[in-house]
Amino acid sequence: MDSDDCVRSAVDGVLSACGRIDVLVNNAGIPGGGPVEEVELEVFRRVMETNFFGVIRCTQAVLPGMRRQKSGHIVNVSSVAGRCSMSPQAAYCASKWALEAMSEALAQEVWRFGIRVALVEPGVIATPIFGKVKPREWSSYYPQTRRMLALFRSSLQTPTPPSLVADKIVEIVNNRDAKLRHPVGPDAKGFLDWRASMTDEEWIASGGVESDEEWAANMKLHLGMHVQLA
Repeated sequence: MDSDDCVRSAVDGVLSACGRIDVLVNNAGIPGGGPVEEVELEVFRRVMETNFFGVIRCTQAVLPGMRRQKSGHIVNVSSVAGRCSMSPQAAYCASKWALEAMSEALAQEVWRFGIRVALVEPGVIATPIFGKVKPREWSSYYPQTRRMLALFRSSLQTPTPPSLVADKIVEIVNNRDAKLRHPVGPDAKGFLDWRASMTDEEWIASGGVESDEEWAANMKLHLGMHVQLA
């Protein structure tokens, strides 16, 4: 997704073999965590390049054909992080918020051509993305880093398989569902409802609370999740 030539070659290959493209699923993504103060700018660029610009690159490659045939479905795999930003995931959340905004605008542009756009918003899903996070020591100024790791560890003790996301994508495409946003996973609705129940200021205070015990109590209250902090 990060190379114009590779994307064009892949799309041309499919068109040559099949004659048309009816569905595009933009699923590639990389992690990006850490306090804004300490994460290198290159990390922000790399995350945006794959998670956001890569989606645009692939979408632009298939749209002319979908527009000519007056049909098609573009499914962009976002995240609950595309609607509720939690520290220390600024780089990742920024890429998903950008993806959500772009997809909403795109859906309006292509509606009259019979092309539908969907955003799939998983919660914590057991995928290889967690194995790609390199261990790193962050400043003690920001307890959110170890808290988020503890949240992920807790969630992955009863893992939600990626097949749940795949099943949702198949359902969307088969039903030609025109709905834009599709939360997926047992915790997705909990995250989104929790964020929707709070003002911006309440959300910020909740994420910035100094006490680990108070933070863990919030996880239990709002998500039903027992998070054990080391």
